[in-house]
Amino acid sequence: MSVADEELTPRRPEPRQSGQRLTWLGHSTVLLELEGVRLLTDPVGRGRMFHLRRVGEALQFDPRVVDAVLISHVHYDHLDLPSLKPLRRSSQFVVPRGAGSWLRRRGFSHVIEVEPGEQTQIRGATVRATHAEHESRRGPFGVETPAIGYLVSGSSSTYFAGDTDLFPGMGSITDHLDVALLPVAGWGPRLPPGHLDPRSAAEALSLLRPRIAVPIHWGTYRRLGLSRDALVLREPADQFARLAAELMPEVEIRVLPVGGSVDIGMATKQSMGER
Repeated sequence: MSVADEELTPRRPEPRQSGQRLTWLGHSTVLLELEGVRLLTDPVGRGRMFHLRRVGEALQFDPRVVDAVLISHVHYDHLDLPSLKPLRRSSQFVVPRGAGSWLRRRGFSHVIEVEPGEQTQIRGATVRATHAEHESRRGPFGVETPAIGYLVSGSSSTYFAGDTDLFPGMGSITDHLDVALLPVAGWGPRLPPGHLDPRSAAEALSLLRPRIAVPIHWGTYRRLGLSRDALVLREPADQFARLAAELMPEVEIRVLPVGGSVDIGMATKQSMGER
């Protein structure tokens, strides 16, 4: 098991390079690079969002390095309009069925709606929507759509869970998974149903059986009045790493700082060589 050193200061994404890697940009925002395409999940980067505060500086997205955006559900901390504005209006968006009209009314015209089991091709990458066990309504009177995850496949495969709890079909998402991006916490003092916590995220590894797991949705946003101590914010990720080492020691756990990357291609080659 490999765990990165503690660090909460954001790093900026490096210029475009060839290869396969992912970069965690905080919360559920991940820049995934494979097959010459860059996919950005659930972009949220501003310093203040309602009653939430970002730990560290606000994140600026470079629109030149984003080819497509994957949205898992319509909650404000996953679909944030101010964070989307810097992105090119010509960028491709993949969203849960029912959320497309909301984005189109706000000027984003290249939108594909998907539901679990449906897939789309973004150049050399195949993006398939997966089930997520999570309620998804935008405010008391806003749009309500299913929550979904995504399996992104090419020469490697990455599962982005979005927000979800354990569900029976999780083990059948794919029979070969290189990387699992799993939420392990939230932004408040406790997690309601429909979320993975450190233990259930570790249990999910026995269903998914990835080569690498990266905890996300932790330590980036905090509710006003809650601790901003680095060790407190990092604890869900560290707890996940400890539990995963007990339950699935064959899975490599990578706890990344904001802006930290994993070379998927290198990890895949090393894992294949160990067989």
